[in-house]
Amino acid sequence: MSSYLRLEDLQVYQRLCQLHIEVCDLSNDWPREEKYELGSQVRRSSNSAPAQLAEKHDDRHIRNKIEGVNRSRGEAAETIHHLYMAKLKDYIDANTYEAYRQRYQECVRMLNGLERSLEKQLPTSQQQWPDNSSEP
Repeated sequence: MSSYLRLEDLQVYQRLCQLHIEVCDLSNDWPREEKYELGSQVRRSSNSAPAQLAEKHDDRHIRNKIEGVNRSRGEAAETIHHLYMAKLKDYIDANTYEAYRQRYQECVRMLNGLERSLEKQLPTSQQQWPDNSSEP
């Protein structure tokens, strides 16, 4: 049996896609002048987080897959920033911001785990975080 997971089977991908849909709905309630400013930025970064995973998921090279995970993590952080700006501008309240921030941070933790599992497929000499737990 193959250990290959389809992109759609990755829980972090599913969560990031769901967050994108919710962020789009949330930003639709912001003032009209933000349609092409903050609203557009938050929609693009929230979509780019899962898109970066998708772009590199089927790549044959582990380092390229890891790059996709890193880019996805960066887009998640950018989305948190845009949501924070929305909070500062009073487009969303502190509780809404905090709820989204926590969900994105959970995705970042999942991306960290995905990166570490991909790193284990590399020779130890090429790993950024080699597992030295077996050493004395």
